[in-house]
Amino acid sequence: MKPQRTLKPRTLNPLLKAQVIHFAVVGDSHVGYGNSSSIFKNLLPKVVSSKNKRFIIFGGDNAQAGADHGNHADAYYKDFKDTVTKTLGSIPYKASIGNWEASTRPLFTQYLGPVTGQMNFPGTQGRVKYVWLDCALGEFSPSSIKLLGNLDDQHYYIIDFHWPLKVAGITVDSSHVLDQTETTKFFKAIPPKVRDRVLAIFTHHGHKFYRKLTNIYPGYAKTKFFVCGCSGDYKCTPSGRGYYDATLTINGSQFSILVNQVKVI
Repeated sequence: MKPQRTLKPRTLNPLLKAQVIHFAVVGDSHVGYGNSSSIFKNLLPKVVSSKNKRFIIFGGDNAQAGADHGNHADAYYKDFKDTVTKTLGSIPYKASIGNWEASTRPLFTQYLGPVTGQMNFPGTQGRVKYVWLDCALGEFSPSSIKLLGNLDDQHYYIIDFHWPLKVAGITVDSSHVLDQTETTKFFKAIPPKVRDRVLAIFTHHGHKFYRKLTNIYPGYAKTKFFVCGCSGDYKCTPSGRGYYDATLTINGSQFSILVNQVKVI
């Protein structure tokens, strides 16, 4: 009689385990307006307090740079940048440009980098790209539309820009939403084969929080849409301030995003 073989327990391939990447989205800090600087300095440590964040998105109107004809723009950008650098440490971040920064683009670029672009989303080994666009004055720049048109179907995408799109049912004040022409321009610029690879679109400017999780536009059944409002003092009530705490989960070939609003009073 042959001796019975002892079967070794199977070891799961670590590449098949779900990967969870934590990030945060912050909008409209308006550093330089009223009490915004101290509010932002109080809020940002809470954003990273869990110590697991891999990336932070800042969605425009980071600084009240255009106020008073931009005379204090340098100081406001420096205040924002110093706060971010001190608080985030080695955590990577990217800031989009907002309407209060549009008239000071050279300073925005000096302190916060290019106004459009894409990069590997941290922790995804290049499988997910982060894309930021310029619609600071209520219309997309030609470079933004060109960037969208060049997206490929070999990656997944998370996109950020300042003004909210005009999606069905949005409750943001219409004066703070892109018109239908710009909204259509955005959606149609993305190649059809890429549209089911856009995981989430984050926008700001509306000074409130809003989300629409399915069918935001024909052909985008899987894309989630968010407005992230208020991390400062400009047009924000204390009870309306906060940020989005988000997770990107990669499980084999499945990519998903979960987003929760965190209030900071």
